Amino acid sequence: MAFPAAFPRLLSGAALLSALTLLASPAQAQKYRTAVGGRLGAGNYGLTIQQKILDKTTLEGIGIVGTREVSGTVLAERHFGILGPSLNYYLGAGGHLGNHKDDGVFGGFDGIIGAEYKVAFIPLVLSFDFKPSLELSSADWARFPTAFSIRYVLIKEKKTGLFDKILGGGDNDRKEKKPKEKKQEKPAGRRGLFDF
Repeated sequence: MAFPAAFPRLLSGAALLSALTLLASPAQAQKYRTAVGGRLGAGNYGLTIQQKILDKTTLEGIGIVGTREVSGTVLAERHFGILGPSLNYYLGAGGHLGNHKDDGVFGGFDGIIGAEYKVAFIPLVLSFDFKPSLELSSADWARFPTAFSIRYVLIKEKKTGLFDKILGGGDNDRKEKKPKEKKQEKPAGRRGLFDF
């Protein structure tokens, strides 16, 4: 029986997809609560801030300045671990508003897919993303930008008790305290041979 010529490529693609699925970790997908930094894209630059709001979920605010426009974007992003919490990918959606020198005020809807790496031993997060958008009230009907970001970790991921419950942590992370056992005292009047 002869196999089609594309069969080895199909098999290797399936193996790669299986390996990536096995490497994706259901564990905690990021090692920080708040990070802020710079963002560099083709023909624009800006600021980015990420704030963890729930387990594996962040809000990201992006302020961008281009050659003829300024804009602000807010995105909700879900993080998924790859090989542990230092390397992860994320998906999200949101919206933006801005002002173009020629077209005036514009807005639209955004999606995002990206990957980020928390650098070991220093408080930096490196990320690369693809952020397509649908434009309303603009000369462009859609945009497909990519960008690279470097963020400084302002607040590390820590278990802080009350905020863990509010922001997605749980009681599973805390060790239960066992009550101390009382020592039994010997009744008065009955002493052993070696009791003094």
